[in-house]
Amino acid sequence: MKRLADSSNCFVCGRDNPCSLKIEFYLEESGEVVSHFQLSDHYEGYPGIMHGGVIAAILDEICGRAVTSHEDEFMVTSKLELRYRKPVPINQDLVAKAHRISRKGRVGIAHGEILDARGSLLAEAEGVYVQIPEEKVKEMDPQRYGWRVEPDEK
Repeated sequence: MKRLADSSNCFVCGRDNPCSLKIEFYLEESGEVVSHFQLSDHYEGYPGIMHGGVIAAILDEICGRAVTSHEDEFMVTSKLELRYRKPVPINQDLVAKAHRISRKGRVGIAHGEILDARGSLLAEAEGVYVQIPEEKVKEMDPQRYGWRVEPDEK
């Protein structure tokens, strides 16, 4: 597995953002993007259950990562369709995974899931993503915002 880049301030993966979920993403040889994580009650909706907006953010992030073809490519969400199957627990081991369904030019589609430790499907999403033009990416200056791959601490 190859660890994917993250940034300093992203809500989902940001290393330095005190509100960040601090989720790490890995690319498997199969092309699937995977993350093993556990969130505290800071991200709770109802007692013991993760907030639906946080679930959406995780699925959006992992699906977006599944459609890009290399780390210097950035895409934005055009459409995200969610299905909440079962309550997603906090303070428990979870797995998020996503794979690319298709990619045509600047548009990609991916499917993502959040599973519990037993492999039960808790939530899923299908997202449509559009590539940000290279000149806009240069204006954003990703390195300035700490976009890089960090070594694993595990």
